[in-house]
Amino acid sequence: MGRTRERKRPDTSKHKGYITGEGYQRLEEEASYLWNTKRPEVTKAVAVAAAEGDRSENAEYIYRKKQLREIDSRLRFLGNRLDALTPVIEKPKADGRVYFGCYVKLEDEEGNELTYRIVGPDEWDFDRGEISIDSPVGKALLGKREDDEVLVKRPKGDTWYTIIEVTVDPPEKISL
Repeated sequence: MGRTRERKRPDTSKHKGYITGEGYQRLEEEASYLWNTKRPEVTKAVAVAAAEGDRSENAEYIYRKKQLREIDSRLRFLGNRLDALTPVIEKPKADGRVYFGCYVKLEDEEGNELTYRIVGPDEWDFDRGEISIDSPVGKALLGKREDDEVLVKRPKGDTWYTIIEVTVDPPEKISL
């Protein structure tokens, strides 16, 4: 009896979307690193492990083949995404409204200040202060202006933010 493989999440590799120029460049750099550096290293390691004899009991060979499959899978995904994404190179309008690519300084209900950049779903990185345009916070902020109060409906509970500042250029330091 055959087993069917079920995806844990839907395949979004060919869905159209937007990405900042910087995010697009990071994906290109990852693909280049995997193709030009990591894949040749692993391919060489597979050949060395294969030369050691019986492949069915060779843990190094099995591990390296699995690693090579993962690299190839990631390269296919990146290739599809890079073809489907539209990089947004120009800066958004600087009219005090929140647009894709803007930096937004917020104050929460406790008086804490947070700064985020609104980016595409393929590039968000909370450690860099980037949130997805599709996130609850990103959706709630789009189109709003400085001094607006924004209700964000989050899975862990609703919260209010006040927009302190909207800029198109990165602030000196992004605080989370």
